[in-house]
Amino acid sequence: MTRLDRKVPVSIIIPIKNEAGNLPRCLASVSWADEVFVVDSKSTDASIEISESFGAKVVQFEFNGVWPKKKNWALDNLPLSHDWVFILDADEVLPPEAEAEFNAIVTAPVNPESDAIGYWINRRMMFMNKWLKHAYYPNWNLRLFLHKHCRYEKLIDEATASGDNEVHEHVVVNGRTERLKSEMEHYAFPTVEIFVEKHNRYSNWEARYTLSQAKRQQNSKKLDNKEVRLTRRLKNLMQSMPFRPLLRFLYVYIWQKGFLDGIEGYYFARLHGFYEFLTVLKIYELKNSPAARKSD
Repeated sequence: MTRLDRKVPVSIIIPIKNEAGNLPRCLASVSWADEVFVVDSKSTDASIEISESFGAKVVQFEFNGVWPKKKNWALDNLPLSHDWVFILDADEVLPPEAEAEFNAIVTAPVNPESDAIGYWINRRMMFMNKWLKHAYYPNWNLRLFLHKHCRYEKLIDEATASGDNEVHEHVVVNGRTERLKSEMEHYAFPTVEIFVEKHNRYSNWEARYTLSQAKRQQNSKKLDNKEVRLTRRLKNLMQSMPFRPLLRFLYVYIWQKGFLDGIEGYYFARLHGFYEFLTVLKIYELKNSPAARKSD
């Protein structure tokens, strides 16, 4: 694909911590962007040196344990040069065709009251050295948007022991959205060990989030993407049902047709069932903790 003669006027925000293994691939995929911020959480590997070698601006983030988390903090505090921003995780890669598509969007006049001010992008996931074509696919995320009109939702007020970066929170857009044609590659789970480590943290969030039912329902109404709304409705329904780990497995393996992804799809679904099991156990643990009993 022919490269443009000038940089695309968009600000890329990449939240990281110890991502030296992923950053070269990630940063190379957005070399056409005029501005790249890497928002770091005191990495101890070569992440900073790698980021600077690609011309990225490195900014350190100090987490207070609750809110704001890294992406929202970046939107509020970085000296962004452009109106359009794109949030890119270090384990994600944009395809070459994204350069022209992004350029057409960010250089066109936009009326926030009538034109699209946010764009969803689809992702395909790599698991056990195979691209999954059914399990967790399609996987739409709103990442390209006019930053003055968009922020990540706040779903829970207390500490979640899940890290300093938004994972399950989505961007709330005060305007119309559309979908990008470009599709990201997501190298989220290069090993089973990394899947388990991440989902151990994610289940901490899920457990505390589940115990904040009213807050979750209030924020979910703000999202305009039907896939996100459907997923959250299914989660709401599952909270009161028995055999949640089995239901999560069946959702990925049968409903999403993970069985068509072969043995990798089966393992992927089983691991998500285990993730749900961890969440159920942690909800029980939190409900029966001495602190919870004392508050009752």
